[in-house]
Amino acid sequence: MSRPLRRTHDSLIAGVCGGVAEYLGWSPRWFRVFYVLLSVLSAAFPGILVYLVLWFLMPPPEPELR
Repeated sequence: MSRPLRRTHDSLIAGVCGGVAEYLGWSPRWFRVFYVLLSVLSAAFPGILVYLVLWFLMPPPEPELR
């Protein structure tokens, strides 16, 4: 069974990169580095725009169980 794509609690801003990394089974740290490099090398604006769109489209993380 596949996990749903959603933001994560392991976040620096909104949990988008962490959520995508968890979905892909990658390390959130390395995915963030990759995403920042990709954004900077593509004139930054498309990367920021994609991040903002995903922030609003991805569901929030599930509540943490205590």
